[in-house]
Amino acid sequence: MGGFNEKGAQLKICVLGSGSSGNAIYIEARQTKILVDAGLSARTLVERLRRISEKPENLQAIVISHEHHDHIKGAGTLAHKYHLPIYMNQETLKASNGLLSQGEEIREFSTGKSFKIGDILLEPFSLPHDAADPVGFALYSGNLKVGITLDFGYPTHLIRERMKGADMVILESNHDVSMLMMGPYPWKLKQRIRSKMGHLSNDDSSLLLRDLLHDKLTHVVLAHLSQTNNHPEIALMTAKEVVENCQVDLSVASQDEVGKIIELS
Repeated sequence: MGGFNEKGAQLKICVLGSGSSGNAIYIEARQTKILVDAGLSARTLVERLRRISEKPENLQAIVISHEHHDHIKGAGTLAHKYHLPIYMNQETLKASNGLLSQGEEIREFSTGKSFKIGDILLEPFSLPHDAADPVGFALYSGNLKVGITLDFGYPTHLIRERMKGADMVILESNHDVSMLMMGPYPWKLKQRIRSKMGHLSNDDSSLLLRDLLHDKLTHVVLAHLSQTNNHPEIALMTAKEVVENCQVDLSVASQDEVGKIIELS
């Protein structure tokens, strides 16, 4: 993995895993290395970091989007073992009772208010999802921007505003509606997933992606795919219809495999 260009900011992003069983994203900017979410076991997170030649002891922080198990599972153990601060908002901290219990260093941020971790500026913004105070993130380093929205039921005006102008977006594309409705889930769960506080379908994800297209957008990662109600090929096919005439690298994050390292400069 090459070094940073001294003449300008550069970001490295790698989705370590994404899906209903666990989510984690590695982000590096010059001297700063963080995880956004830590929803895999600490052991798995360490192993996946090592797959990209990174060491957990070189991280500066773990940032949590919301308290659901698939976003926070490994955070406490990893933070405790490697002396990492955990950033989350107050309501998420309250709702994570029992998931963090080892005396971790918690640094609270306020939804809607930007904060910095080293070379990275993070702007947390509200998402419509059935959690205490779930957020997406716009991350900035120099003139580069990455937008991350993993769990939300519908694309609000705020989401569009905070995600626009990004060089890269990591965007939920959770389910194919037909697969969900014909699938094995009980009706109540299907309704929860389809609700405005649930998860984004392939079709709605692509509609949002259409609104986010601009000349600087170079990478799109479709994330948080359901293993039961989606297929990577279906999600890709739906999104390709939106970006087919654009110079955009389109990929799908996997639950079980480390994604490619994406470098922005």
